[in-house]
Amino acid sequence: MAADFSGYATKAGLKCSDGRTITAEAFKHQDAVTVPLVWQHAHGEPSNVLGHAVLKAQADGMRADGYFNATKAGQTAKQLVQHRDITALSIYANKLLEQGKTVLHGTIREVSLVLSGANPGALIDFVQIAHGDDVEVLTDEAVIHAGLEIEVPEPEEEPEVQGEKEVQGEEKVEHADDPTVQDIFDSMDSDQKNVVALLVGQALESVAAEHSDSTTNEDALTHQKEEPVKHNVFDANDTANGTGSGELRHIMSELDVKGIMQSAIKHGSLKSAVEEYALAHNITNIELMFPDAQLLENRPEFNKRRTEWVAGVLGGTRHSPFSRVKSIVADLTFEDARAKGYIKGELKKEEFFGVSKRVTSPTTVYKKQKLDRDDVLDITDFDVIAWLKMEMRMMLDEEIARAILISDGRDISNEDKIKDPIGAADGIGIRSILNDHELYVTTVNVNVDDAESSYDEVIDAVMDGMEYYKGTGTPDFYTTIRERNKFLKAKDEMGRRLYKDVSEVASALGVASVICVEPMNDLTDVVGIIVNLSDYNIGTDKGGEVNMFDDFDIDYNQQKYLIETRLSGALVKIKSALVIKKTAAANVLVAPTVPTFVRTTGVITIPTKTGVVYKNAAGTTLTAGAQTPLSAGASLTVNATPAAGYYFGTSENDSWTFTRDAA
Repeated sequence: MAADFSGYATKAGLKCSDGRTITAEAFKHQDAVTVPLVWQHAHGEPSNVLGHAVLKAQADGMRADGYFNATKAGQTAKQLVQHRDITALSIYANKLLEQGKTVLHGTIREVSLVLSGANPGALIDFVQIAHGDDVEVLTDEAVIHAGLEIEVPEPEEEPEVQGEKEVQGEEKVEHADDPTVQDIFDSMDSDQKNVVALLVGQALESVAAEHSDSTTNEDALTHQKEEPVKHNVFDANDTANGTGSGELRHIMSELDVKGIMQSAIKHGSLKSAVEEYALAHNITNIELMFPDAQLLENRPEFNKRRTEWVAGVLGGTRHSPFSRVKSIVADLTFEDARAKGYIKGELKKEEFFGVSKRVTSPTTVYKKQKLDRDDVLDITDFDVIAWLKMEMRMMLDEEIARAILISDGRDISNEDKIKDPIGAADGIGIRSILNDHELYVTTVNVNVDDAESSYDEVIDAVMDGMEYYKGTGTPDFYTTIRERNKFLKAKDEMGRRLYKDVSEVASALGVASVICVEPMNDLTDVVGIIVNLSDYNIGTDKGGEVNMFDDFDIDYNQQKYLIETRLSGALVKIKSALVIKKTAAANVLVAPTVPTFVRTTGVITIPTKTGVVYKNAAGTTLTAGAQTPLSAGASLTVNATPAAGYYFGTSENDSWTFTRDAA
């Protein structure tokens, strides 16, 4: 069915009145998709649906072929278009993504006839744009006017009657079949045939192997047919007519040209047809007939780490509009914090619990680049400045996401290190979940080697460790592809896989999803991190502003670029993460025994436990047996650590604080 009209739904490369530009790839994925055709974007009423439009991806934008329906409104609109009363198209799109001022992706929901498009150029009417840092998600909708007139086909003429025969008083019309290549070629006059011969001949002549100057005319290639030959009049090497240089080229007949054309139709490629012809006639170097290799993409591809996880990390965290963040925790796990029973006539005792706080202040994270101006001018295949800025933002995002999960991996003495306060109560930077204080993170130790068969033990350890998880909702599991695959390759004694896919691994671990983070490959003793990033806060002033600066150094003829942001980061909910670590396969699991304590006398007795070493807060080892009594109101913290060759199942229940009653 022929389209009632066609036109550009969007035009790539036009700068819109609000400064945005739509790329040719923004809607390319909707090639051949059918969408409703409506009037003035009034899609709230069924009567405003005029028909449908079939989208067609072009190199310079998206075209739309419009088909009106048989409704009264549809036929009225058809007449308006044919009469040129309506000449403009517009689209309604949503799920838009943009980088800077460039619209990268979206989904066209409808094409609309409008009274007038944007004039001049294009116009995007965005509604409630939610701006992000770099790639902006235009969450609501956009009405986009291409500003170009639509095209209406001329009325079709009645088909010509090839021949008529009168049969029993009636006319019988005989229509000719579709013409063949032979028919088309035979219908050409001599000049037209010469032009066709020229076009095909030039493809061959431009690359045909030139014969050695030492060869004579007699042994040179002159592949001529016995049939009458129509010589290519444009052949400059026509020695027969005295105009050549002594070198003979291949001379094609009409039959040769028709054969190439027929082969092209059969194979769907003129290139294949010419190659086939050339090889059959000993013409070499045929690859030179065709253009040099071209870039498939309009910019170089990055050889980088996998960064699919980055957006999820940055988007999953909570954000505060201030960069200095304080969290306060009241510890109600002490014995004295419990509610107490009352005995008539006895003194009621006050409740006691500890309150602790920590403050995290912002640090600056940046990336700096430079380009020689000569390179900027010489690189014409793609926009090198836009490409460089994209690389800078991509790497900045990855570094921040990495610092949140595992720190940036640089040594503490490295001047480029992104500050990580680790366990400090008051610090500057981004607190990595991996290295955070045990008040916020529980470490689960697993005695497991790298054999997949033992990875079911990790599941058991995580199930036990989830006892200490107090984070929000169901967390995610961040790990590496290597570690994830060890779960997938784990088998039972019969050789059957324990988990058929990643979803079963996630279910067994009690997490929502398994997310692979390539930089975690550097952590050889870490299986993964379990956390819901909604419990991690990123604090930034000015709404999380990321600033890009550029400057020109006239002394060195260099264009310099800087991207930076200032932010803090920290878990703000206690016991909101688990870190699963490996311990040496030879190590032995041991659980520490709690020291005994008499509050009235202040005497602490350190137990004798194989594989456990008890120390005070200063790190001094405490000998087994009764310790020196505490003075009235005094306190002592006892920490248990595993001896060499041993390990604790978790970092929980390995530290105690004892306080003697006041006098």
